[in-house]
Amino acid sequence: MTRTALITGASRGIGVAIAKSLARQGYAMTITARDADRLSVVAAQLREAGARDVISVATDMADTDGVEAVLAGHSQRFGSLSALVLNAGVGTAEPLADASMRRFDKTLAVNLRAPMQLIQGALPMLRAAAALAPERGAKVIALSSITGVYAEAGLAAYGAAKAALISLFATLNAEESGKGIAATTIAPAYVDTDMSAWIHDRVPPEEMLAVSDVVEIVDSLLRLSARAVVSNIVMSRAGTDGYRA
Repeated sequence: MTRTALITGASRGIGVAIAKSLARQGYAMTITARDADRLSVVAAQLREAGARDVISVATDMADTDGVEAVLAGHSQRFGSLSALVLNAGVGTAEPLADASMRRFDKTLAVNLRAPMQLIQGALPMLRAAAALAPERGAKVIALSSITGVYAEAGLAAYGAAKAALISLFATLNAEESGKGIAATTIAPAYVDTDMSAWIHDRVPPEEMLAVSDVVEIVDSLLRLSARAVVSNIVMSRAGTDGYRA
């Protein structure tokens, strides 16, 4: 059976690194992000790396119709889904007193509503994959954040969305892990990607987690049997007290 994956936010950073790792393992996959041109380049790289098949669907995760198009594209091409990897995310840093409700709505749409929509839409495909490979089952993995576990000043909306994502995955496990679908949120501190560039004046890149660290966790989770459930993994940075990004 060819293993299949759907990866959001797959055009750069953590998402593209995960996609390349799965390509080297022979997965077929659907990748999505906002930049269609960049996705086309990545799709070609994934095929060269060993991916069995790759389709790309450019959309904004805040666009509910776009999310449906991603699900439909994967379903039509592959039918089942071994691994749903929810990496797309947005966030802004601002005090709670000054928080923009427009940015709050966008943060929840991308970081929480889209994952909910994707999980709901993907469940039939995940169940099909779990039935085809009962020993391995199917996996749902999302990039949450350490701020969803330990509150940090200036990150109220982002932290709230990521905390809700962790809760959503715990419920998904309660409902679906007995059917072979195991879900895990990964809650890292700052990872050295473009998204973390805004904090370089306080946290230099060399003090951040490496993208490869997150990829190693994802690969390990995908190797687990269907009997194992790991609901959330917190990844803190060396040299910190472990309670901050």
